[in-house]
Amino acid sequence: MKIKHDKKADAIYIYLNNKSYAYGKDLDDERRIDYAVDNIPVGIELLNVSKGVKIEGLPLVEEIADALESRGIKIYQLKPNS
Repeated sequence: MKIKHDKKADAIYIYLNNKSYAYGKDLDDERRIDYAVDNIPVGIELLNVSKGVKIEGLPLVEEIADALESRGIKIYQLKPNS
């Protein structure tokens, strides 16, 4: 996993693997997941990261939370399992 943080754009891109981009899906206005042809997630774009990041619904959620917190990015609390 590789993370690129653009502080000027207030955005982070998380590279999950080396597969090529085929298409993307927006989860909401601040989160997008990019996929390879085989539907494997290849990357995640997060916007407005200075306000904190919602990680619910992202792939590799625990690894992403650890990586973002180690960079000082606030993580919104996950909803407890019901």
